[in-house]
Amino acid sequence: MKKWMVSASMMTALFFALTLPTAVSNVVAAPAPAPPPHPEIRAAINAIDRARTHLNEAAHDFGGHRVDAIKALDEAQKQLNICLQYDK
Repeated sequence: MKKWMVSASMMTALFFALTLPTAVSNVVAAPAPAPPPHPEIRAAINAIDRARTHLNEAAHDFGGHRVDAIKALDEAQKQLNICLQYDK
């Protein structure tokens, strides 16, 4: 009886040792999600946000150009967002 249990245990272990690598190798990884389109435009929008923050927090007015620069950044960001909307 003891010999039979050892044989059964060995057969079970051999079965799993031979089938597990096959079962694992058949698993297909899901494809990575596609990155959002137009990474350059999205990077520009982020750069505009950083520039606006810098201008708003600056200790001086850049020779009187800070307000106009912030307005130009706002308009540029508005136009970039419109570009992204038209690509959908």
